[in-house]
Amino acid sequence: MDMPFDITLLMVLTVIAGISAQVLADYLKIPGIVFLLLFGILLGPDGFGLLHPHLLGDGLEVIVSLSVALILFEGGLNLELRDLDKVSGSLRNLVTIGTLITLIGGGIAAHMYSEFPWPIAFLYASLVVVTGPTVIGPLLKQVQVERPVAALLEGEGVLIDPVGAILAVLVLDVILNGDADPLRLIAGLTIRLGIGSAIGALGGWLLGYCLKKAHFLSEDLKNLVVLAGLWGLFGLAQDIRGESGLMATVVAGIVLRASSLPEERLLRRFKGQLTILAVSVLFILLAADLSLASVVALGWGSVVTVLALMFLVRPINVWLCTWNSKLNWRQKLFVSWIGPKGIVSASVASLFSILLTDRGINGGDSIKALVFLTIIVTVVMQGLSARIVARVLGVMSTKATGAIIVGSNPMSRLIARLLKERGESVVLLDTNPEACQEAAQEDLRVFLSSALDTEVLEVAGLDSMGTFLAMTSNGEVNLVLAQRAVEEFGPPRVLALFPRDPVVEKSGNQTKKTKIQHAFVPTVQLKNWNQYINDGQVKLGETVLKEPGFAFQQAHLQALMRSGELVPLAIERGNQFLVVSASDTWQPGDRIIYLLHDPKPKLLKRLSGASQSRLTLEKLPTVEEVPLSSPALDKAFDKVSADL
Repeated sequence: MDMPFDITLLMVLTVIAGISAQVLADYLKIPGIVFLLLFGILLGPDGFGLLHPHLLGDGLEVIVSLSVALILFEGGLNLELRDLDKVSGSLRNLVTIGTLITLIGGGIAAHMYSEFPWPIAFLYASLVVVTGPTVIGPLLKQVQVERPVAALLEGEGVLIDPVGAILAVLVLDVILNGDADPLRLIAGLTIRLGIGSAIGALGGWLLGYCLKKAHFLSEDLKNLVVLAGLWGLFGLAQDIRGESGLMATVVAGIVLRASSLPEERLLRRFKGQLTILAVSVLFILLAADLSLASVVALGWGSVVTVLALMFLVRPINVWLCTWNSKLNWRQKLFVSWIGPKGIVSASVASLFSILLTDRGINGGDSIKALVFLTIIVTVVMQGLSARIVARVLGVMSTKATGAIIVGSNPMSRLIARLLKERGESVVLLDTNPEACQEAAQEDLRVFLSSALDTEVLEVAGLDSMGTFLAMTSNGEVNLVLAQRAVEEFGPPRVLALFPRDPVVEKSGNQTKKTKIQHAFVPTVQLKNWNQYINDGQVKLGETVLKEPGFAFQQAHLQALMRSGELVPLAIERGNQFLVVSASDTWQPGDRIIYLLHDPKPKLLKRLSGASQSRLTLEKLPTVEEVPLSSPALDKAFDKVSADL
């Protein structure tokens, strides 16, 4: 076969292997880099021999450079500046002081345990000062931790990458040219960071300005304009001052995010998809190019080096850099544990290995092997244990972050009031001016707009909300709105009131895939309950599920729900206060807040002439007194027993 076809086949197999690894990792809920490394090694020359990255020649360096620029731009674009501001001091320390601590600590460990010469040891350390947004991002999506912890890890992963890459280049320059003047190193680092930041800030602002003014451009073309722009900024910065391009792409992403583009949501999705492709291709190629013999040749000292980096250097780094922060010891300990290395370490190590070999300097293959060993160990150990560690330390994000409710009606406003009374952020949306006015009179935040308008949803804060609830009078519309919310924003909980007719039943799998849940109970009649509330024919109750008699209590509630007398609104479990979904599994200790249909208040109101009072929580005998036996209860109890 001729060379062009060999390269074509190489890229085709690389893309297939990379995406397959990502699919498998997504299915098993573990970091994708684990399977990317595994697939790359298995398909490389030391495995089945299907992939030969050396065929790309200098093209591999081009692919690496452009892909890393894209990855870091996407990382900057996804940074939430409001959250970063809360941990700005710790983040600044990690990117500056922390870099120095890891450089010194990692260098000492590599020299002592891996027996690297001092120059090679510090070159290795400069390559592993970075963490990795390509690993941190997916990891934090799978393990929902408290927001300050997540913001600190995300910010460190993005901002420290260009700093680490520039530092590594400067250390390499010292090895190649023999000039170890500390002032020269600091000046070189500062100049490159400054030039990159200036070009990135100006370029990001220009991109944002042009996209806002260029109304004639389609959304798809705008995405490509940004792609061309970020690579243009990267090339410009690299041309002005070598290795300043990565900082330019990060800053450009941050500035573009701050520009508040109307198409920002679609832009981030597009760049996110490109980043997944870039990471998949890069890790497969770089892992396939790894020599397993060079990893084995390192010996057990290399394993001790990596463990020292994880259990000694990283904790010292984090605790010193967060000394005066508001993080508690549990949060600091979790941040100390999470420091996986990613694509920047792998790509720069691969390029350095080639440069050192070309210059006739020993240690290039050893550095690459130790860096990849560091990536493998940190990703596997920290990635697979992150959820367990977060749960043990109690840093999981269990608190609801508010709700967007579509439809301003008596029942939705009641739910909004319950959430607001517990300090949650709640926003209502409706297209009816009168309904919006009624919500405003109850001191509820409301937008007169369609929920299909993503700009309004962004202003309402859906990207930081915990729940999206669609409960208009039209079930089909609710389902469409919920699907749109999942596609555009992906909030943790998406609920909707939609009919259980054959059409919807056929799309049940689709509903499950898109994480849309029935709100309350599948048989709830919104129109009837709104009328009950308006007529004063309801009571707002609460009950706590208890361990003794839990099955009978649950069966009693389900019997009332089936008869249409009761609808559960919210469930309180520990620190969580959530809108009830039909798929929720109740547990002993749960506090259920519900509406009970009771026509007596209407009759009493007519007899007394009193005005309707505001609903308040109370324990109702109809719910609290569980009957020993009734046909409805027996049927419900049988169903509960079968479920258990």
